[in-house]
Amino acid sequence: MSVSFVAESRLPTPYGEFIMHGFEESGTGKEHLALTMGDVSQGEPVLARVHSECLTGDALFSMRCDCGPQLQAALEKIAKEGRGVLLYLRQEGRGIGLLNKVRAYHLQDQGRDTVQANEELGFEPDQRRYDMCKTMLDHLGVSSLKLMTNNPKKVDSLTELGIEVVERIPHQTGQNPHNQKYLETKVWKLGHMYNMA
Repeated sequence: MSVSFVAESRLPTPYGEFIMHGFEESGTGKEHLALTMGDVSQGEPVLARVHSECLTGDALFSMRCDCGPQLQAALEKIAKEGRGVLLYLRQEGRGIGLLNKVRAYHLQDQGRDTVQANEELGFEPDQRRYDMCKTMLDHLGVSSLKLMTNNPKKVDSLTELGIEVVERIPHQTGQNPHNQKYLETKVWKLGHMYNMA
């Protein structure tokens, strides 16, 4: 699936001013964003976050996950460094979509964990893909990353695409009583690196 650049604009935020770059997937019409701050094309490794859309966490302040706090912390860290990139990928619910995510939450309300709920609905535990990242980063002139993530599989996926990840920066934030089981499941079933203490 190819992705092409569409347009860019300024994006003032509480953390500072970013440049927002819009991309569109051919075939699906799915839209993705890159937010950049500073000169990311100079060749030095860039502080980066690859963030998959989570409407409930990013926009509705859900405490069932840690997505919203992760997004905010990434923007804050990039602004503090004065240079970085955040890729915002439109793949809600680890790739199952918003309404299926609501169905999965209903199953979680009945006692399933996040992996069991996805599987019961006929999905893989994590259906996200990252192939669009290579084209987006190439467009921005970014060749190597200092990646903010707790997910080593994300590092592996980007590396397989030819993106150099020179450092994995732990990105732990947003832990609360409502997402304890969710975070534990990500550690024990999905291999995320997270200190649950």
